Amino acid sequence: MNEITLPVFQLVKKIRKEKPLVHHITNWVTIADCANITRLMGGLPIMAHAAQEVADMVNLSNALVLNIGTLTSELIASMKIAAQAANKKRIPVILDAVGVGATPFRDKKAFELLEECHIDVVKGNVSEISKLAGEDVVTKGVEATDVQLDLVQVVQKLSQERNATVVITAPEDIIANNAEVYIVKNGDPLMGTIVGTGCMAASILGCFCAVEQDFGKASAAALSAYGIAAEIAAKEARTPFKFKEKFFDEVFKLAEVSDWMQKITSV
Repeated sequence: MNEITLPVFQLVKKIRKEKPLVHHITNWVTIADCANITRLMGGLPIMAHAAQEVADMVNLSNALVLNIGTLTSELIASMKIAAQAANKKRIPVILDAVGVGATPFRDKKAFELLEECHIDVVKGNVSEISKLAGEDVVTKGVEATDVQLDLVQVVQKLSQERNATVVITAPEDIIANNAEVYIVKNGDPLMGTIVGTGCMAASILGCFCAVEQDFGKASAAALSAYGIAAEIAAKEARTPFKFKEKFFDEVFKLAEVSDWMQKITSV
């Protein structure tokens, strides 16, 4: 393994300059947090779900984020329309596979999205990604369960099968772009004490992938920047809701932070 340097803060500054429009079809639990984190990173959020307008909204956008946390059949239909429009426009599509492995219905709809659209970045926790890779695992609601597998092999397998960048968010994030693998070691345990940090991570991925066409590099840089903001916030706030407030502020201030703080390993 080799520690590498990625242009994390150059990309942050690029997002601030270009202000990419990130279209979300996302879950109702964390929708406001996802909109806020996109804006704080420097992107422009739009949360449009109606099947009658999602393709038109995609045509205005620079990235599309899909989150199946509160899925319905109608919502999945809108996601398919939007993703196919994004494929035609050639803008990145990020799928947050929330809760895959919890129910057969959720699994079926996630696989439909993967099979009927091209997904550029597939993101989830350990059990969600393992399930999509064909492993026999169960997700506890939307929480990861312990998976005794070689996770680097899991993300590489799914990446190659789906021709996509695959992201596992965990205490050490793992990103695979075919044979290329990154491990990101930024972050703080307080991130796991509040609802929404996983969903917001998908929004951050949308911002970075909108301005960097190497989606493996963009995803690693995105999660490093996101984790650095959490590390800085946790130095001053050690209870969940104080941390959340400080975390939002530190995402906003990211362009001021030096590059040396990133902790990314290339496998």
